[in-house]
Amino acid sequence: GEALALGLLDAVVEGDLLAEAIARAPTVAKRRLSALPVPAGDPVGEAAAAAKALKGAKGVPAIAEAIRVITASKDGDFASGLATERAAFLSLRESPEAKALRHLFLAEREAVKVPGLEGAKARSVSSTAVIGAGTMGAGIAVALLDAGYPVTLVERDAEAAAAGVARIDALYARQVKSGRIDEARKAERLARLTPACDYAALADVDLIVEAAFEDMAVKTDIFGRLDRIAKPGAVLATNTSYLDLDAIAAATSRPEDVVGLHFFAPANIMKLLEVVKATRTAPDVLATALALAKRMGKQPIVAGNCDGFIGNRIYAVYRRHAEYLVEDGASPEQVDAALEAFGFAMGIFAVSDMSGLDIAYAMRKRRAATRDPQERYVAIADALVEAGRLGRKTNGGWYAYDANGNRAPDPAVTQIIAQARAAKGIQPRAFTPEEIQLRLLAVMANEGAKELAEGIALRPSDIDLAFVNGYGFPRLKGGPMHAADALGLATILTEIEAAHATGGAGSDPAPLVAQLARQGKTFA
Repeated sequence: GEALALGLLDAVVEGDLLAEAIARAPTVAKRRLSALPVPAGDPVGEAAAAAKALKGAKGVPAIAEAIRVITASKDGDFASGLATERAAFLSLRESPEAKALRHLFLAEREAVKVPGLEGAKARSVSSTAVIGAGTMGAGIAVALLDAGYPVTLVERDAEAAAAGVARIDALYARQVKSGRIDEARKAERLARLTPACDYAALADVDLIVEAAFEDMAVKTDIFGRLDRIAKPGAVLATNTSYLDLDAIAAATSRPEDVVGLHFFAPANIMKLLEVVKATRTAPDVLATALALAKRMGKQPIVAGNCDGFIGNRIYAVYRRHAEYLVEDGASPEQVDAALEAFGFAMGIFAVSDMSGLDIAYAMRKRRAATRDPQERYVAIADALVEAGRLGRKTNGGWYAYDANGNRAPDPAVTQIIAQARAAKGIQPRAFTPEEIQLRLLAVMANEGAKELAEGIALRPSDIDLAFVNGYGFPRLKGGPMHAADALGLATILTEIEAAHATGGAGSDPAPLVAQLARQGKTFA
């Protein structure tokens, strides 16, 4: 009806469509769309639609150009409109944003090509299990249920298992409320979920994902028990984000069956899945992990085993240098504003508050004994945690939060930062948003270059995909390695040298960056 009213159709008919069209054909003159007048518009509605499109565009230049081209169609003839459209397309095609998006498109196709997997066949997976029903375990269970697998959910006792089921139910209830799924689909998925509090329930499962507390003793104990119960050939996966995968695998008599599946929270929504290959992971186990990722609609990135793997290892350096900037004179909100202007949805300090400052605090305490004394250490985050500021959950972290979760700078934090500067005799200096962006991009690319040299990441584009899909790096900038290439590695190297002077041990320039900069080459 609407199409007829707009003149897009000649008629709406009952009966045999083809016969009716043939009967009408001799009497209907051609109506070229290009010759029709442009219909009168609705200026108020158009302005509202344009404003809405621009708000949702998040900096995509094509949206503003499309609005401009459509608006121009009122004036001039059809041919000049086509010429305007073509010119806009050609200039957009050469834009840095288009190059970044093409880079990511090709990177996705490359990421699943892994040397040594030629001819490796994935093992058959018809049943899965998740150990640990906390936030992470529940999210992983939902991701597996969504992909069509039956899931056994194992917790230490019946009460904890029931709490896990309730958590999963709540995740689905939210999807029903938002209209993403209906009640019938929710029921069908929950029907494939079986809670258990005894490892005996895992005796026949094809793929088991451990999502327990991030602690080596806890994980090695679980894998020792799995080794005794799981059937031969079962894939044993851990969702660790930092711990040594080889040490976890060594708790079993079958390290070749062990692989890392590092999901990102919320696990049922985030696209990134770091597939971590231990020294002895079998090729068919790695192939199984990649096939699982595909079925779950995840973007897999294969990573080697090291502290933090691909993503968190770079993220740790990124966070450390953001803290150096604060101790040297920037405020947390200035750093976050610079990152948001660069294209991140949220700055690093706002993200820290959201995930909770206690997690990183526990990790720093765990690593304190092995930290290089030549590495600069900022204790501001420790002071925040020790003052009871754990982030959003306590209504205060790097920022203060009101009842609606809106953040604002907090004078108490300003004071903690001022004390930290005074204790080290630091004269605070001002930083421009561009200086903040360049510093943080340079240290990310530098750590990425070290991962490439060590074989932790297979290719620069894998690092880019990890950061775009798991850490909120702006797609339009193509990831940290692509963005560093775009700026020029000579510029990046100079900035890394400055960062090294600030950060000490661990911030030294990667030989690969120096070599590429010297040769005028890029990571690509």
